[in-house]
Amino acid sequence: MTQNPFGEMFGDIFSMLGQQGPDAWFTTATQLALNIARGEDGDPNPQPIERQRLEELAPLVARHVDALFGVASDPDVVAVNRSALTLAALEQWRPLMDPMINKTPSKDVEELDAQENQLMAQISSTVGPLFAGFQMGSVAGHFSERAWSLAVLPLPRVEARKLLVVNNLATFAEEWSLERDEVYVFALAQEFVASLVLSQPGTGDALRALLIDTVNESNAIQGDLIERLQSLIETGDLNEMMSHPESLLEGINMPEESDATRAINAATSVLLAFFTAAAREITEAMLGPHPALFEAVARHRRSDARGEDAAAALFGIATQGPHHDAATEFVATLAERHTLSVFGALLRVDGLPNASELNDPDAWYQRVTNSPLA
Repeated sequence: MTQNPFGEMFGDIFSMLGQQGPDAWFTTATQLALNIARGEDGDPNPQPIERQRLEELAPLVARHVDALFGVASDPDVVAVNRSALTLAALEQWRPLMDPMINKTPSKDVEELDAQENQLMAQISSTVGPLFAGFQMGSVAGHFSERAWSLAVLPLPRVEARKLLVVNNLATFAEEWSLERDEVYVFALAQEFVASLVLSQPGTGDALRALLIDTVNESNAIQGDLIERLQSLIETGDLNEMMSHPESLLEGINMPEESDATRAINAATSVLLAFFTAAAREITEAMLGPHPALFEAVARHRRSDARGEDAAAALFGIATQGPHHDAATEFVATLAERHTLSVFGALLRVDGLPNASELNDPDAWYQRVTNSPLA
């Protein structure tokens, strides 16, 4: 008989979860995310008149985006509810999460007997993905509560489809006493620019390379969870965890700032700053100055974007902090000297700024303009 009285119980649980297949974590994530996204109001579809207005403005915005980059972009946009944006986010993020899900934390189990060895193998292959699925589902559900589109999180996209949550835009306009057309134009411009940049193969490859290191750091957190659970199972001291499962997370901290986080934050903060600057320029070109709108957007980012911040943190990205002030200055400086067209370099694999260039925009400009790919 094993010395661990909980071994058989956990073995049964993990066996049941394992029978659900390798995609069980994603199914769990999707179910949880949609439950959160539907919210108390049931997540109604956008009103037809609002959808129609968005579709009328989209081709006008697309022309300005085409002029900025010198390329032709697809003017189509889809007005969606929160649930649809949540599903789109999950599908876009899934390829980025797969390395974290499929990488089983290593653990020395040579001293364990055969039954405990088997139990720990089940824990490693089941609990890690299960935790990640719950986390991803919760983040995706809360992300769509306030987000307008996927543009607020600069991650590589597997497709260039453009979605806007019209009800969230209408709520934002109402809360800040803004005209809906100005909010729609700004949101359309932001999403059109983001979609074009983030769906480029070169840009996507560069971002994925940066994300590899941050995903590895996230794996360290998953490994800590597995090791702590193993310790509890080995000692049979599981009563506290059964009564207070959150205790499993106590004392486990997110990785500190590192070369990997500085690199991804430099790149993504400049992307976000450029998307905002381009959206502002296009909005002013179409509708004239709207300082109240731009101030509302800035305040929303600073104080009312918890869901977006949590989604970014899932990939080791910080959407708040001094690097964003530096990125805003980076974009403003280069736009004043060379116009926003200089950021056409972001469409290339070597166009993302690195951490040292974030505070030295001239160094970035010299590098990308003298690049063989320019």
